[in-house]
Amino acid sequence: MMHKNLKKIMSLAFVGVLAIGMLAGCGKNSTQKAENSKGKVTLGYVNWAEGVAMTNLVKVVLEDKMGYEVDMKQGEAGMIYTSLSTGDMDAFLDGWLPVTHKDYMERYKDGIEKLGANFEGAKIGLVVPKYMDINSIEDLNKIKDKVDGKIIGIDPGAGIMKTTNKVIKDYGLDLELMEGSGATMTAMLKKAEDEKTPIVVTGWKPHWKFARWDLKFLEDPKKAYGEAENIYTIARKDFAKDMPEVAQFLNNFKMDDKQLGSLMGDIQENSKKDPLEVAKNWMKNNEDLVNSWIPKE
Repeated sequence: MMHKNLKKIMSLAFVGVLAIGMLAGCGKNSTQKAENSKGKVTLGYVNWAEGVAMTNLVKVVLEDKMGYEVDMKQGEAGMIYTSLSTGDMDAFLDGWLPVTHKDYMERYKDGIEKLGANFEGAKIGLVVPKYMDINSIEDLNKIKDKVDGKIIGIDPGAGIMKTTNKVIKDYGLDLELMEGSGATMTAMLKKAEDEKTPIVVTGWKPHWKFARWDLKFLEDPKKAYGEAENIYTIARKDFAKDMPEVAQFLNNFKMDDKQLGSLMGDIQENSKKDPLEVAKNWMKNNEDLVNSWIPKE
């Protein structure tokens, strides 16, 4: 009996030592990975299609090709600009200027800096399916009952929501802007498209929805949404001085409508996969473009 117990104790002890050794090995590997890293970069992103796509791609390039460790943190736009200004985040790839994020840029101007434009010709506005017989924001009151008196919006912290509230006043619209999320908006758009029913949503380009459905921006004769915008990378103050190679890469990072549209489309079509995995595959298929962003030593 004593012999069996001793054997059992020794066996348990061996398992314990083995487990500790394995844990130590795991710790060693993660420590080694951190030691081999050139540094840690924290990227903020909002759950918008273009932001998810670009941020995952930048993470993949920085980690797999440039040797950095990247942490992605999701939040709404206001929180991200605040975090950049306090130095809790390093960069944000989804700064819409000169109109949509103008207030954030002015509010936090002492703690942030604008890097290069990563997408040119971006646009925001009110979007409807092409099957709807309406072409201008001015005519929305005429179809108020058909859309239940609602404009389907996204998250309340988004710049497009603030601008749309102003648009409602400027045009004297008798419609209510509904708060939600990008995912909710596209789900409701899909339902309307499937049933061919009227709907008005806050929309922006680049976005995969324009590739999936026949949509149109409503004309904006008052220019309340402004002209076409560019999307910029916004960084914390002194980021370019602290991490010059990463800042140079982010300055070089630029996508056109076709490139970003294909990446967003891949992520949407493979929605059950991790966007990071999709971004890695996209990177492999676009090596020349990706390598052109990486600073030459």
